[in-house]
Order: sequence, then structure tokens, then C-alpha cells
Amino acid sequence: MPREGKGMTGWRDELRALAASLGSRLKEGANALERLVDRDPYHIVGYRGYAGNGRALLLARVMQNEELPDPDPSHSKLRNLVAMLKRLESDPLPFAQVRARLPDGDRELIADDEGFVRHWVALDLPLEPGWTPVLLELHASGTRSPRSGRALCLTPPASAAYGIISDMDDTVLQSHVTDFVRAARMVLLENARTRLPFPGVAAFYRALEEGRTGGAGNPIFYVSSSPWNLYDVIEEFLEAQQIPAGPLLLRDWDLGPAVLRNAAYKSGVILEILATYPSLPFILVGDSGQEDPEIYADIVANHPGRILAVYIRSVRKHPEDSPAIRDLAERVSRAGSTLVLADDTLAAARHAAAHGWIRDETLRDIGEEKRADEGGGSKAPAPGVEEGPAAPIVVVDPSLEARELE
Repeated sequence: MPREGKGMTGWRDELRALAASLGSRLKEGANALERLVDRDPYHIVGYRGYAGNGRALLLARVMQNEELPDPDPSHSKLRNLVAMLKRLESDPLPFAQVRARLPDGDRELIADDEGFVRHWVALDLPLEPGWTPVLLELHASGTRSPRSGRALCLTPPASAAYGIISDMDDTVLQSHVTDFVRAARMVLLENARTRLPFPGVAAFYRALEEGRTGGAGNPIFYVSSSPWNLYDVIEEFLEAQQIPAGPLLLRDWDLGPAVLRNAAYKSGVILEILATYPSLPFILVGDSGQEDPEIYADIVANHPGRILAVYIRSVRKHPEDSPAIRDLAERVSRAGSTLVLADDTLAAARHAAAHGWIRDETLRDIGEEKRADEGGGSKAPAPGVEEGPAAPIVVVDPSLEARELE
């Protein structure tokens, strides 16, 4: 077979660009036609952003109000499917004009062609620690009430000792992204009240947020490749499971080759967080099923001293055999950071407690919740937790031994 030269590569790149352009035009035409036929009122859906270092990230979307029902465990799979299809079908208002009312004055923002508002705004005055509500007002012709919404912006308190950046699918939320059929069934047929976390995650994340003092207020950022259409599902899931709220940084699944560049997207979002809080160290939490090890390896290598630990959930039988995991372990070691690879939340929690990042007394709560999530307590058994021997615990930490975590 002849080797592919630069001419062939350039031709393919041009074809991909043409396909992406045609796809985008078709989508714009379909949305314009739908707006003529479907007259549901537009509304502003505010998302959770964050602020620091003299700026704030405001996140929202202007789209038709599909009036989705509140999730309920009693809802049938058919009803869940209909609700999910409405989410995926929601029609945005391109280039909508939005006014954001901040404590130090108003900002005029313009949505993109998919109705998304994603703007970094400079702050004349820092926001108060905690969640700041930001009123968003829609100013565009042809729209009907409701014409306003509310976004939230998190400012970590001065007491925060570190931040947490966490993946969502198969790290917090059971999604089975390595199995397409099972993942599709969960997304389409379940709702926020029937999806379940991995055992012990809620208590562990509460312990991380509380930190060593019990009131540190360490910020948690959720970085996911899930589409913004699932924002309400994830937000309600976190609330239902009593998992600490944090900025939810999802993706626009627009047509085109860019939708496949998940690693580049997640790396960019993480770098923005690190740049916003230059004096704050971080703990990274992810899973071995997607690209988290590769992404985190680059972050650790390029930001020595900023990453306290990397916790990777094993979602495969032998993740330690993965080249990406081996590369991550080597980079973590060279950077003087730490790594825990395990399919057990309690192993990561014990490591955090051993370093003084969480309180020792929270280990009991994490263990009790883990047993309850696995069906050994008051909660119903968590679906998707596979039976069988646990994957081996791998620890890269010069100050601890693996036996201390078992």
C-alpha cells in the first residue's frame, strides 16, 4: 500500500472541513425552519460558572422552552425517553442579545450561533465568596416570556486549601461509556432520580469539599464531555445524591470534526481553571475508560507543584496494563505528585486522609455510604457495579505504601 503523502492528507483535511461546513449549514437551515413552525417561547437557561483573579466566566443558553417534567423515580422508561428526545431536540436562538446584571454593573453579551453564552468578563470588584446569582435578561425581537433567567458564579473562599477537578461519566455518575449500548440505554431511558453514583462518591466529595478543617470550602469543578443538553440531568443528579455542587463545564456537540477532539476540549477547560486560581493546588479525579489518564499526564507534567494527587477509577479489569496509565504513573513520579489507581472510592479516600487533605473521621461515613450504595445498607443496590474480584490498587507516592490503603 502506498504511503500517504502531504497531498493526500491535505485533500482529506479539505474534505473534512467541507463536510463540517455543509453539516453546519444544514443544521442552521433546519433550525430556522423549525423556528417558523414551532413557536414555543424562548428562555434563558443559566449554568454554573466561576470567578477569580479579576474575572468571571458566565455560562448560559438561549433556547426554546420545552417545559420538561421534573424527574421522578416512578417515571417509566418511555416517559424518560420522550423527555430526553426533547432535550436533544431543543431549538436555540442564534446570536441572542443578553444583559448580565453583575454587582459592579451590567454587561451586554451576544450568544453564538447555537444560542450559547460563554463569556469571560472583567470584574471591577471581586465577587463575594460562595455562589453569586447573576440575573440574565433576554433582549431580542420575536421572543416571548419568560425573558429572564439566572446563572450562578462560584468564588472560592480564602479558606480553600485546594481545588478538585473531576470528570463526571464513570467517575461520579455510572455511565458505562466504554459500552455504547449500555451507555445509550442509561442516557435515553433513565432520569436524574434513577441514575446512581459509584459507591461512596457522595461522601468522599463532601469530605474533599470540607477539607482538613471541616469548613474549608474547597471548590469542585466538574469537567465532562457530555453535551449541554444534559445539564439539568447532571445538576439534578448531584442534588439528589447530595454531591457538592460545583461549576458544570460541558460541551457543545456541534456537527463537525471538532466534536471528536475530546482531549483537547477537556485540557483547555482545565487549563482555564488553573489559570484562574494560580496559587491554588488541585486534585484531579477521573477514570481509566476514556482519555483522562492522557489528559492528566500532560497537566501534571506541565504544571509541576500544582497537582497534589491524581485519583483514577478503574473501569477495566487490568487498567495497570494500559500504556496511558504507565505513562501517567511515570510523569506523576517525575513531577513529585501522587497517583492512586483503584476501583474503590475508599482507597482514594484513605490516601487523602493519610496526607491530611480530608479528616480521618470522614472515612467511616464514606465506608458506610459505600456499603449502602452497594446494597449492604439502607439504599437500593447500585446497578452497574460489576461482581468479581477487585482490580489491583496501584499507588505512586514516595511517602506512602500501597498496603496503607487496603
